[in-house]
Amino acid sequence: MFTGIVETAGEVVAVEDDAGGRRLRIEAAGLDDLHHGQSISVSGVCLTVEAFESTTADDSWFEVFLAAETVDKTYLGELSVGDSVNIERAMPADGRFDGHVVQGHVDTVTTVDAIEEVGDDWRFTFELPEGYGQYIVDKGSICLDGISLTVAAIDREAGTFDVAIIPTTYELTTLQEKAVGDPIHIEVDVIAKYVENMLSGYRDR
Repeated sequence: MFTGIVETAGEVVAVEDDAGGRRLRIEAAGLDDLHHGQSISVSGVCLTVEAFESTTADDSWFEVFLAAETVDKTYLGELSVGDSVNIERAMPADGRFDGHVVQGHVDTVTTVDAIEEVGDDWRFTFELPEGYGQYIVDKGSICLDGISLTVAAIDREAGTFDVAIIPTTYELTTLQEKAVGDPIHIEVDVIAKYVENMLSGYRDR
């Protein structure tokens, strides 16, 4: 499980495609406790560390494999060498819970509709993805590219929703590199899914 609190941004340094999927090598600082089989979130996608090397705290890399389904359902299949990704290791049992429950199971991909600088902060507008609008509520939690955020506003008539980004989040994550039209992963709040599933039984009676 993850919390959506991005630790660092990594850089894709190698890409290898084959018939079964895609392999990425990512460099990122501060990942000094990686091990084979470890779960890691790459821009919101839960993947498994297959290989790694940590020579110093500021010089480490790891490799992950993207199965065909992951390539189809996320934009990781479109990444190239030099692209940046958000990195978060799985939450330890004794860790501080600062974000919200994030599984790393991307629901869909949407696009950036608008970006506005507001004082020292930023306001990002995204297209409301078809079929997932019922899970996105005002002041509710949402995970975008692995970042735990709060929905600031929803315009259902326009088909968009907004999030407010503080300077720390903007500087630490790949949001600073996003432009209008760029893709972004969405994972809606899993608690909303569970509630919907439980209540559906009552509606069907």
